[in-house]
Amino acid sequence: MADVVLSERVAAAGLDDRVEVVSSGTGDWHVGDPMDRRAAALLTREGYDASAHRAQQVQRSWLDDCDLLLAMDRANLRDLRALGAKAGSVVDPERVRLFRDFDPLEPGTEVPDPYYGGDAGFRDVLAMVERTSDALIDALVRVV
Repeated sequence: MADVVLSERVAAAGLDDRVEVVSSGTGDWHVGDPMDRRAAALLTREGYDASAHRAQQVQRSWLDDCDLLLAMDRANLRDLRALGAKAGSVVDPERVRLFRDFDPLEPGTEVPDPYYGGDAGFRDVLAMVERTSDALIDALVRVV
């Protein structure tokens, strides 16, 4: 959901010529799959286009090539940092952070995985993603 929402916010802010949003997982178990049908349905109801999203696995090169990598939870944050360590590089903690470090209401908290819950969990996550994406856009406008 964050990929779809943030990509739309980047385009709406006129930053899509300078900011590229890429989404991935640290594991390979969903590569090539569309997003969860409940997440896609909610996004569609809220006016987003989730149809093009496909899961992919993070690439080691992104740790060097991307200006900012955002993890949804601490386990994925550790995985990203470990990926750099395996390659013998130190990952700048300012470039690899939690997505919700930018959340104006609850900075530094994790995005809960709504997969095993009901529809309310997806709505809660969408609200977190939207407000955090808005705050990210505000930060990006100042630096790009």
